[in-house]
Amino acid sequence: MKLNVIAVDEYLALQSQEKQLILHELRDIIRKTAPEAEEGIFWNMPGYRWNGPLVYFAAYKNHIGFYPGPDAIAEYADKLTGYKTSKGAIQFSYVEVLPKKMIEDIILFRMKQNEQKKKSKKG
Repeated sequence: MKLNVIAVDEYLALQSQEKQLILHELRDIIRKTAPEAEEGIFWNMPGYRWNGPLVYFAAYKNHIGFYPGPDAIAEYADKLTGYKTSKGAIQFSYVEVLPKKMIEDIILFRMKQNEQKKKSKKG
């Protein structure tokens, strides 16, 4: 379903009640881990930027797509064996508990990557 929303709150409000619970949980994990990240809607999905693109997520019929990018998927491949992944995405089920620590670690990894890219551009 293509949504034309302008705010993350609006995006979340359009989801079913049961999806909203886990989507809010994921949003809270991201915001607590990267409190200075800019939150917005990018490519019709919630996203976060901190010194560049950080992570994004989207609600689908049977899963949440979490998009930390290909480097994060490669870095955490050994911890992602129980999840369906693609080059830059992880699928989380609505019925399973979110792997909070792993999500936090992935966000911190992405923040470190973005900080290194920023420094290398300056230097």
